[in-house]
Amino acid sequence: MPEAERTVPSRPGSTDPLELGFTPKRPVGWLAPLLLLSTGLRALLAILFGAYLDKRELQNALGDEVFDHSSTADGDIWLDYVADLGDGFDATYSIAYLLAQPELEVGGERLPRGRLLLMGGDQVYPLADGDGYENRMKGPYRAALPEAPAGLPRPTLFALPGNHDWYDGLTAFLRLFARRKDGFIGGWRTEQRRSYFAVKLPQNWWLFAVDEQFGAYIDDPQLVYFEKAARAVQPDDRVILMTPSPTWVKAKDDPEAYDAVDYFIRTILAPTRAEVRVLVSGDLHHYARYTAEDRELITCGGGGAYLLGTHRLPDTLEVPPRETLTRSKSRSREYARAAIFPDAPTSKKLAWGVFHRVPRRNAGFATMLGIIHTLTMLAMAGAASQGGNIQRLFSIPLVLMLVLIMAGTVLFAKPPGASSAKHARHWILGVTHGLAQIALAAGGTWVWLQMPFRDWLWPGPLAVAAVLYGPVIGLLATQLCALYLLIASFFDVNVNELYAGQSIEDAKSFLRMHIDVDGTLTIHPLGVDTICHEWSADPAGEPHAPWLRPGTPLAAHRIEDPIVIGRSQGL
Repeated sequence: MPEAERTVPSRPGSTDPLELGFTPKRPVGWLAPLLLLSTGLRALLAILFGAYLDKRELQNALGDEVFDHSSTADGDIWLDYVADLGDGFDATYSIAYLLAQPELEVGGERLPRGRLLLMGGDQVYPLADGDGYENRMKGPYRAALPEAPAGLPRPTLFALPGNHDWYDGLTAFLRLFARRKDGFIGGWRTEQRRSYFAVKLPQNWWLFAVDEQFGAYIDDPQLVYFEKAARAVQPDDRVILMTPSPTWVKAKDDPEAYDAVDYFIRTILAPTRAEVRVLVSGDLHHYARYTAEDRELITCGGGGAYLLGTHRLPDTLEVPPRETLTRSKSRSREYARAAIFPDAPTSKKLAWGVFHRVPRRNAGFATMLGIIHTLTMLAMAGAASQGGNIQRLFSIPLVLMLVLIMAGTVLFAKPPGASSAKHARHWILGVTHGLAQIALAAGGTWVWLQMPFRDWLWPGPLAVAAVLYGPVIGLLATQLCALYLLIASFFDVNVNELYAGQSIEDAKSFLRMHIDVDGTLTIHPLGVDTICHEWSADPAGEPHAPWLRPGTPLAAHRIEDPIVIGRSQGL
């Protein structure tokens, strides 16, 4: 609707959800039993039935505009990039607050707010639905920039879906980001009509954002859309390519992971003779840049989700990998790792925090392990001693409990297909973890049998087991699981779970980019060492001012020197 007709929300006087219009959420507890179950089931359903839920084919009926942001008053443009943002409020709003500021002073240089805000995927966690988007993404960003400043062009927001946006088949994503009317998220307007888009930028730069469904393929309507967009691309134009996942990194373990992106570059962009100078993605929750002579591969997934360590990243990548079975692949080139955030020593130090963060931030996980171990102990004790009929019942499921522990630990190790080079290590580590948990259960049973309460009248032993034994063994089992995660990470197994279980909110990152009037692209990778946890309402602020102000200092710093990309000397 016309901006004059839009209802401007009143400014809240407190952090009460009733005044904010949304509920600030705590970080997702990724090891919570119900979340593990529901997310796993949804991921499995999305993989098995994704083709039936895939709404990209239906998007052919939607508008196929190529968006033109090439004309600006000064001939240049600023762009912001953020990804993996819809998690806990404090981390998400800390980044949103910085993105919404009129400018950031970093290293003695003033960097204006982006005319375009590019969201690179996973705008909500853990599952995509209307309430999740409202509370974890839309609400915080509306609070950070309620209205566009008067007299200035309204910034535009484009969003690319990630795997978590896909878990409902893009229903909620399209409803939020691809609306034809009332397309506003706070002070940002939305323009896109599909889950993918192409944007013409000043000085012969282009932005192409491709939507891969779990990295599987690029649908025909999407290819037709980009073929149409590519007709306007001229030789020697330069392209920034957004993808949902850094498949150039994942291809190290899965050579086919990069095939769809390589196909897109070969069939859509290469015929134009344009230069693909930057590939950028989120999905991995850290900052990492790999570089070659004429191309930058950037992962920047620090918009709010839990931090993922960087010290296990390879020093070099070969892209596309020589092991791919695609016969017509592009020429393989080596990319050197240029920068990471956090740095390797910090990443290693954070990994060791698993012993205290996992039990503190995943109480439900510890409770689940306590219940499993308590039932296993009772089954072992019943099988090892004589008792009444009720106690004997606990000896019946002993084999079942052992199978449950072994199956759970092996599945937790996520063994890949038999063709994977790392297939064996996942099985070995999973089985070893299972045997260690069974050994702990056997040790707990021995201790239990030495205690006097085992001879109490029934159900006295059961009550003591539930009140005393369960919490203690649950904590010990959680520590054993933490030890497993730390050891497994040295073999590149369960690295994601090592950090997801800790829900580390600090060490966030985003990009601020500038296309100058001479066509030079400068990328400013910005990091935030410590997010803010204390917020105060600003009811007397201007309409465009953030609703909530940080109660502790919140600032961005350079992760590395600005990345300056001029015209290449030839590919």
